[in-house]
Amino acid sequence: METILVVDDEKNYLLIMQTLLSEEGYEVLTANSGVEALSVMEQNDLDLVLTDMTMPKMDGIQLLGRIKQTQPDLPVIIMTAFGTVEKAVEAMKTGAFDYITKPFQNEDLLRSLRKALEMGRLMRHNRELTSALKERYSFGNIIGKSKPMLTVYRLIEKVSDSKATVLITGESGTGKELIAKAIHYQSSRSEGPFVAVNCSALAETLLESELFGHEKGAFTDAHATRKGRFEISHGGTLFLDEIGEIPGPLQAKLLRVLQEKSFERVGGSKTMTVDVRVIAATNRDLKQEVAEGRFREDLYYRLNVVHIPVPPLRDRIDDIPILVAHFIQKYGQNEGKGSIKVAPQTLKRIYSYPWPGNVRELENAIERAIILCRGDTVEPEDLMDEFGEPEKAKPGAADLDVDVERFLSSGMDLNDTLGAIEKKMIVTALERTGHVQAHAAELLGIKRNLMQYKMKKYGLA
Repeated sequence: METILVVDDEKNYLLIMQTLLSEEGYEVLTANSGVEALSVMEQNDLDLVLTDMTMPKMDGIQLLGRIKQTQPDLPVIIMTAFGTVEKAVEAMKTGAFDYITKPFQNEDLLRSLRKALEMGRLMRHNRELTSALKERYSFGNIIGKSKPMLTVYRLIEKVSDSKATVLITGESGTGKELIAKAIHYQSSRSEGPFVAVNCSALAETLLESELFGHEKGAFTDAHATRKGRFEISHGGTLFLDEIGEIPGPLQAKLLRVLQEKSFERVGGSKTMTVDVRVIAATNRDLKQEVAEGRFREDLYYRLNVVHIPVPPLRDRIDDIPILVAHFIQKYGQNEGKGSIKVAPQTLKRIYSYPWPGNVRELENAIERAIILCRGDTVEPEDLMDEFGEPEKAKPGAADLDVDVERFLSSGMDLNDTLGAIEKKMIVTALERTGHVQAHAAELLGIKRNLMQYKMKKYGLA
């Protein structure tokens, strides 16, 4: 619901305008002077100001100037009974959206209001809705070409223009918010806002106010009326991160919004209606949470209309080379270090590390390594301490997990057995490095030309 402030020194006129605009579905606030209007603006989120021209102490032109100093994107329409060309020109030069002369036809006023509100929405989102931002959250910014990520891309493409609620699941650091943004900016809602809320970052009372807004005086610190994230994201997408952390009482209220698209602000009785597409994300197993009584089953099914599971980095090892290259280029440029290489021993440690923090941890590790490396090559000691010892003793024959008895009983001789093991190691190294021969050779500790020879020997294209 959009909020309009009407400013006029005639109280009867304020009542008439409040009735007219309320019947059109707007939330209407009133002020009988420019000074009072500025006070109302400090305490409320407004979408438009409709002000009279002639008022004592501060006229409409002066009020318009004060508004443009603090909220340049807030549209203002000037009303006056003295419709002269000079006044109209002055109002438009000061930044008024439109100029309307009393008495006017209601439909003329409403038409001007609708255009002004639309312009206000576009101006508020203009900084975010550039072509560069859309490109940033396209598939091109989600790095990966492994089979699990190709599945994710297909799901994004299929679900983007749907109105269905989406549940994104995956471990922390896998890029769930990035996928939510890709869905939004690929959809027909891309001109609307993308609003994100971390449900685990706020206490229950604060989270309720954050989501649904509150009226002035609803609680101790509610000094002004505030819109919640559902109202702010009207016409766009609301991303509820860590939805598994939302408290039980709020789950019921969230379910109602998803079903009916309506709610009341905290401390208010007026029903707000919104058009919002909800995308939720969690690193918890919500099925298990439902089974153990911590999450409402009906809310789970309402959220899980379309499910997008995001694979952990350890299940998409093929993507590590291109992720490393991407972060090297990104942070190398940020630090002004030009072309940065990665030492073979560093790559070995990167491939062997389990990455419990997933892509976010890898990105942080590369950024830190770029900062710490002294030359143009990232060495093992530039990586974080969590990677363990730079060099570990290589396993001996007794440590290898090879079923010797099975090979002996199969009738294979020693050369055939060693060849089978060698071929398996080469295939595995290629799979783990995204079939980049140079990286696979480094992982195996052999030269690239030897790697190519052995691939040809075993018929590995």
